[in-house]
Amino acid sequence: MMFGIVLFGFFLKGVSADAVADVVLSCALVEEGVGGMGGGALFTRTPATLVLRDVAVGPDESLETLTPFVPPSIPDPELILFEAKASSPAIPNADVLLHADCNQQEVLCEISRYSPRGLQDAAGFFMVSLSVDGVDFSTALILQTSPVEQDRSTLVQNKLGLPLSRSGTLLTEVIFLVFSHIKSVSAPLKGQVLLNCGFRQQEVPLDPEVAVEWRLQHRGKGRKVLEMKTKLDDAEGSTAVEGERKGSSLDAARLVHEGDASMSLSGLQVEDEGTYICTVSVGSFHTQQVVQLHIRQPPHVSLSEGKRVSGSPQTLSCHCSKYYPLDVQMEWFSQAPTASEPEPFPNQGSLSSHRQHGDGTFSLSSHLSVPSSVPPGTRITCRVSHSALDAPLQVAVELQSPEI
Repeated sequence: MMFGIVLFGFFLKGVSADAVADVVLSCALVEEGVGGMGGGALFTRTPATLVLRDVAVGPDESLETLTPFVPPSIPDPELILFEAKASSPAIPNADVLLHADCNQQEVLCEISRYSPRGLQDAAGFFMVSLSVDGVDFSTALILQTSPVEQDRSTLVQNKLGLPLSRSGTLLTEVIFLVFSHIKSVSAPLKGQVLLNCGFRQQEVPLDPEVAVEWRLQHRGKGRKVLEMKTKLDDAEGSTAVEGERKGSSLDAARLVHEGDASMSLSGLQVEDEGTYICTVSVGSFHTQQVVQLHIRQPPHVSLSEGKRVSGSPQTLSCHCSKYYPLDVQMEWFSQAPTASEPEPFPNQGSLSSHRQHGDGTFSLSSHLSVPSSVPPGTRITCRVSHSALDAPLQVAVELQSPEI
């Protein structure tokens, strides 16, 4: 579980349309600790701070409330204070961090050590996971510490063993990041969806090749959906694609030129629902984003009625079919000829068992016994609520005079 972020302030570097600000975030440094009972690993969390430099401020941004961040007057080797630029490469939609505090949105931050594949000295690499609660903003940054001129007065951060700048910060640069503009998306059966994922790296590529892998994790099971490898110089014939799900695709040109690793899925089925993990690898570096896909299929609702015979109750049946997911609510209402508003029917009837179809959808019926004392002209309504519906569906019948 990540720690919340508190927005302390901003440092303005201009008041023009391309003004920038520095955002200060309270994070947690997460490290693996000593194994607990049963051999499971424990994790320790140490307070840390991340200063993102040069976050773009839009031309319509109110600048009066932005106050400068002031580093400690006396550098403290106990403090863990990371400093990184958010402009090269740019962090997409980083401006949402400017408003999170005012909008009372919790920002989640987690920093951990990072070990690039194949590199001997990995002491100066860190991964930062950032997301904003209730907002489609999520990114994972790879930071590399920058060289610091050292002399006898240079302080070393006690926990990390890395040299500090004159202001007491760990100077770093963002060398690679993977982001997503969508944390969760819903789509209907047989429909199409685009799962968003992208990456950025420094102007000088970390490696001439980029690889993207999409995996699906659901109910404890995982499988690879799509994998693509291609050259960043867009050389002809350099792209290799391995797709394990029919109807999955990724645009190689957009991947190379725009850093767009989004995957398209068509012909959606219930089994496509779950957690999708987008992993982007460039050279020794890789990180990922997670997107939730929910299948939502609205129900078809119909009403059938038995004959109304004098002195006997009449049976009404409301049928709710081919919906997903399982949860559905069925309610009965009645409105007498002289009433202005419907009211819940005293007896809410009986439900059948859920029936599951071959495509994974469900059906359910509700049966209502209407007493013979209910007068003709009364309107009986079946109302169905489901997560795939913007508003409840209603079907109704007006009671006729009984047959003699």
